[in-house]
Amino acid sequence: DEIEDPHNLGAIIRTANLAGAHGVIIPKRRAVGLTATVAKTSAGAINYTPVAKVTNIAATIESLLQPVCKEGLWFVCADMGGETMYKLNLKGPIGLVIGNEGNGVSRLVKEKCDFVASIPMKGDIDSLNASVAAGVMAFEIVRQRMM
Repeated sequence: DEIEDPHNLGAIIRTANLAGAHGVIIPKRRAVGLTATVAKTSAGAINYTPVAKVTNIAATIESLLQPVCKEGLWFVCADMGGETMYKLNLKGPIGLVIGNEGNGVSRLVKEKCDFVASIPMKGDIDSLNASVAAGVMAFEIVRQRMM
């Protein structure tokens, strides 16, 4: 949701590929596009991971939700105010939403998600880099699916 740093998007695409994601969805506007820096940071994952550019992330989530389409997804967004990710059932078909580096997931997108998950933090700083949060969340989904 509106990732602005090309290094973050590239790292997210790389992580998505390694976690077995079917693809990545990004907005057409108000976010970084598929630049040379994104491609380089993805370490080649951009060549194997489909990236869809959509006009409206919230509307796209709504069209892919579990009750709406037969092969639908459950959406979880990362947010500091959410339920601890370890307490959520993330085993099914999941769409993971990572928010903007400064503002996080937008209010409208968050409202469309089925779950709001937080990553437990024990240090003195209260947030992670967007690509790091994506990695932590993606591999919690992988971990739960392996159980």
